[in-house]
Amino acid sequence: MLAWLLRLLLIVLIVRAIWRFAIGLLRGAASVDQARVQPGQPVPLVKDPICGTYVVRGRALAASSGDTLHYFCSERCRDQFVSAGAGRRSA
Repeated sequence: MLAWLLRLLLIVLIVRAIWRFAIGLLRGAASVDQARVQPGQPVPLVKDPICGTYVVRGRALAASSGDTLHYFCSERCRDQFVSAGAGRRSA
């Protein structure tokens, strides 16, 4: 009787493990298909003139030079650009 219960318990555990594995595969496949069906919009990138890094325009820092607007990845790059521009104007 005990052996029969142990076999039944083992079968239930194996079936449950296979079931959870199959559900995981289906959920993973569904998320991959969903990503393919709904592609994201292209993100406009701008190039930092100091270090050459491309930055998302919405997150970039900006400074103007005359009529031109320049975008930067960090305050350090922006400050370096501004100070270099001030040095050129005073020379």
